[in-house]
Amino acid sequence: MVSIFWFLPTHGDGHYLGTAEGARPVDHAYLQQVAQAADRLGFGGVLIPTGRSCEDAWLVAASLIPVTQRLRFLVALRPGVISPTQAARQAATLDRLSNGRALFNLVTGGDPEELAGDGVFLDHRERYAESAEFTRVWRRVLEGETVDYEGKHVKVRGARLMFKPVQQPRPPLWFGGSSEPAQDLAAEQVDVYLTWGEPPAQVKEKIDQVRAKAAAQGRSVRFGIRLHVIVRETNEEAWQAADKLIANVDDATIAKAQAAFQRADSVGQRRMAALHGGRRDKLEISPNLWAGVGLVRSGAGTALVGDGPTVAARIKEYEALGIETFILSGYPHLEEAYRVGELLFPHLDLQVPLVPQPRVVQAHGEAVANDFTPEKKVARG
Repeated sequence: MVSIFWFLPTHGDGHYLGTAEGARPVDHAYLQQVAQAADRLGFGGVLIPTGRSCEDAWLVAASLIPVTQRLRFLVALRPGVISPTQAARQAATLDRLSNGRALFNLVTGGDPEELAGDGVFLDHRERYAESAEFTRVWRRVLEGETVDYEGKHVKVRGARLMFKPVQQPRPPLWFGGSSEPAQDLAAEQVDVYLTWGEPPAQVKEKIDQVRAKAAAQGRSVRFGIRLHVIVRETNEEAWQAADKLIANVDDATIAKAQAAFQRADSVGQRRMAALHGGRRDKLEISPNLWAGVGLVRSGAGTALVGDGPTVAARIKEYEALGIETFILSGYPHLEEAYRVGELLFPHLDLQVPLVPQPRVVQAHGEAVANDFTPEKKVARG
């Protein structure tokens, strides 16, 4: 069975890439529409992006808890921007408020200019070293330990969490990165390793590398992939929709976008750019895998294109490599969510999350001197 996630477009949405033409306002009402559509259709969760061009992922997730039932929220942890102890408290709170629907995505960042704006001035390798230290503390605190830790970048003494998350021993940690330090971090600490949508042979290579590194540490890692999707009733209609998506993108816009992406020190971003080389004449880089999105969009730059059975067949090829979760998106995100639900889902063995049931929680009196007052168990809906 596969789990299909959707995407909340907190950085903007519309009918065309690389232009304001056909764009639509993205306010809370629209994000609620997208989230509720995903919730109704059976998506396993939503990825909420992070960065200076996006609304804050944590606040968006918290605001959508009351208007969804089963949807899980994959939000970003940002080492270097926040302390691991504070991040653990926020994570536990979001998990409790959502009744166990919180997931966390470790994001080290790849744009030196944006990172500098957040006060992060470390180079690529040092960012991953900091992320590793951050995650060691974050995990242990969420798992109920009192932590003393002194690393090169992170130092805490007596770090602990007073109120536990719902998911035990802690909510799952997701992470994506193509470099050697990123794979080492994934092998040591994460639960789900994410890759962008490269051709299957390249995805297999990364999966094999991470799986071997994790096994060497006595661990196993699950795998997910981040892709766009363009699904229509026929293959011809789907390819026409792909061409239409970049119909307003000219060569100057592509050149400007690619120049901006070049300043990133992300290995994954370089791999995405190499798939199309900035050219729009050879964008089908593998059967039904189209690199047109990456001409003007950073990050995930490929889309599966076709009718429902065709896209399902491509998904099953990735599943055979070990991919369990597919994080999809499409433009505009509201309409495309329905197309995916109606045209693609019937051709997949889909894992649909259950609505969380009422649980027993600990009732705490007011904390005194940073400690607990006596507890009792109460039922909570």
